[in-house]
Amino acid sequence: MRTDLIRKTVLTAAGIAAAGGGIAGPAIAAHAAEAKPASQVQDRKNTGGERELNVRYEAQPNFYYCGPAATRNALSVQGKDINVDAMAKEMGTTEAGTNSINDITPVLNKETGSNAYHSVEISNPNANDKQTDQLRQDIVRTINDGRAVVANIAGTTTDTDGNTHSFEGGHYISVIGYRDDGHTVTIADSADPNMASYRVTVDHLADWIATRGYSTN
Repeated sequence: MRTDLIRKTVLTAAGIAAAGGGIAGPAIAAHAAEAKPASQVQDRKNTGGERELNVRYEAQPNFYYCGPAATRNALSVQGKDINVDAMAKEMGTTEAGTNSINDITPVLNKETGSNAYHSVEISNPNANDKQTDQLRQDIVRTINDGRAVVANIAGTTTDTDGNTHSFEGGHYISVIGYRDDGHTVTIADSADPNMASYRVTVDHLADWIATRGYSTN
């Protein structure tokens, strides 16, 4: 896959607020204990087309660590607790963010001691039906294997409760569960511990990823 086709990640919406001294700063720095929605997720085996993994959630410590934080949360479902600073160094993360999903995938493989992960690109502005169904299959397969998906997203989407999530500059999230055979997925989002976990349809997630990519089994 051509790295240059996946757009770079810049400051997230939460990051811009934190950089400007807004209220997002303290929220981003909060610890896992405050993030009850995601930290309470239990690993439920695949019954009736659904499964959710047990993520030991932590919020990102600053506005540009969404890549390392999403990767750390994804690895936590396998019982791993990797230092985000060490991962940020490996990913080449700067205050401009983490360049692309291709910088995330090698770290996932290194920390899991395998080549289980690979990057998938959705290069067009809106995901088509084939790309959306591929994403659904990838999420179901990866989660059934006890792993989380990491996705590079940009723009605005609405979750199944009607809440809006906006990251116009780009952001990284972990996908830690699914229901309805993968047509609805559970997100662990490091940006705000008050909205640590939420669900979106796979159609919305695919369009959120469009022009970028995700790391999957």
